[in-house]
Amino acid sequence: ASAVAVAYALIISFLVLRSLKLADLPAVITRAAISSSTVLLLVGAAVSFKTVVSLSHAPEIMAEYILGLSHNPLVLLFLINILLFVVGMFLDAGPAIIILGPILGPIFVSLGVDPVHFAIIMSVNLTVGLATPPMGLVLFVASSVSGEKVETISKAILPFLAVEVLVIFLITYVPAISLTIPRLTGFVQ
Repeated sequence: ASAVAVAYALIISFLVLRSLKLADLPAVITRAAISSSTVLLLVGAAVSFKTVVSLSHAPEIMAEYILGLSHNPLVLLFLINILLFVVGMFLDAGPAIIILGPILGPIFVSLGVDPVHFAIIMSVNLTVGLATPPMGLVLFVASSVSGEKVETISKAILPFLAVEVLVIFLITYVPAISLTIPRLTGFVQ
């Protein structure tokens, strides 16, 4: 999809807008390569970190510890929200779901929490964690693309994070918010 977008942008720039000349193409490609390499380096580091975390069995240890704290599903959801939020700061959502999903999912199903509801909670938490200071991967990508310092972006994003945390708790404790559409489409009963 991104290759199609690049081809489309080049066609529009060359033929429609005429804002890009053939002589400008090497400089544009160089800038794009530098931006892409920064992002790919961060993703590679996240994948390496995922491997280290997975091999150290840290997710299993954390899950056992959290489950030992309470048997109340609401308290556990609160604790898991915190865990996922913190994990989201350090890991991309995909690897975090792969690592933590099989560990935490069955536990919550046995506690009576709908699996779709838990998956939505997990996805939203990890996604918000990606943009959370100090280590959110999205902060570094935004810094690379915009040229702003990570600290500047972190300060600017704090009001939005406060709203996102409220949304996470609404999604967590008011299941109808996240389960209405899946119920209407027949994915949840």
